Amino acid sequence: MKKYNRSLAILFSVIAIGLAGCASKPGQNNFFDDAMVTTRVKKAIFDEPALLFFNVTATTENGVVSLSGSVKNRSERVKAADVARRVEGVKLVKNELKIQ
Repeated sequence: MKKYNRSLAILFSVIAIGLAGCASKPGQNNFFDDAMVTTRVKKAIFDEPALLFFNVTATTENGVVSLSGSVKNRSERVKAADVARRVEGVKLVKNELKIQ
């Protein structure tokens, strides 16, 4: 039993060291950074009182946010892009929103 516990402890140590080596540093714009930026952009757009629409999709790749969907007018289109630009981690906004 003692040998089993020691082997198990060594296995967990090796796994922990391996996972620590795979950990990414913030700011590398990997998948998780992009997902966090997308979440922040969606929240910022949702929290903006001047924007009362839900037909907007945001995606992020390497810090570049793409907005798609439809809005009612040009001012909503511009405002959505401005809100997205102010979010931390956004390098560029591609505004592909259509006006209905």
